[in-house]
Amino acid sequence: MSDHSSSQPVRDSAAATADAPAVFEARGLTKIYHVGDVDVHALRGVDVNLYEGEFVVLLGPSGSGKSTLLNILGGLDVPTAGHVRYFGHDLTKDDDRALTQFRREHVGFVFQFYNLIPSLTAMENIALVTEISTDPMRPAEALEMVDLSDRKDHFPSQLSGGEQQRVAIARAIAKRPKVLLCDEPTGALDVKTGIVVLEAIERANRELGTTTAVITHNAIIAEMADRVLMLSGGLISDVRHNTRRIPACDLVW
Repeated sequence: MSDHSSSQPVRDSAAATADAPAVFEARGLTKIYHVGDVDVHALRGVDVNLYEGEFVVLLGPSGSGKSTLLNILGGLDVPTAGHVRYFGHDLTKDDDRALTQFRREHVGFVFQFYNLIPSLTAMENIALVTEISTDPMRPAEALEMVDLSDRKDHFPSQLSGGEQQRVAIARAIAKRPKVLLCDEPTGALDVKTGIVVLEAIERANRELGTTTAVITHNAIIAEMADRVLMLSGGLISDVRHNTRRIPACDLVW
């Protein structure tokens, strides 16, 4: 629980998205998975925009379509029907090679499990990304953004879960992505560690201007967002605009 002693200002959420260009424009997104003889409708015609520099939280129960939506926006999956445009470019017309290029150049991903290479140090894990990026940060700069400069030569097995997740965030932001997509980034962490991880994501959004979308089951985290999308049954069931964003360190758990 916070004592509200943070020096970080509460952000005016409305100002953050006013007149911002749309990064993603998704229309009629439908996704059907075929499981044996059964069709599973993960998305049922979703319309949504994500705007430049905004912080969006996606809330909803398991199976509501949150991860499917994020994966389609990030080019990890393709819709059964509908379109998604990235700065006006229709991603649904791209082949696998073009989608790979899109992910490599424009999107950072953070998942619940860290996916670090055990045989590489924190610095080396980040360097894997920066070596194939067009305008990357230095790995050391990315680690500094998540307050892990002193752990740069440690292997994943020598890091706590929260530290590993912060390395994963550093790896995701090191290529200076326009978009950061996070699927349950605090799901495997305790509250105190989760706040530290959320602060790292928040800092990337604030300092790099990265459009950020975070999937979570924790409604408290929604207070950090400019906008909250509630999903249910493959549809966006409600949208909430926060008039003020609460910093991660001031969330009341």
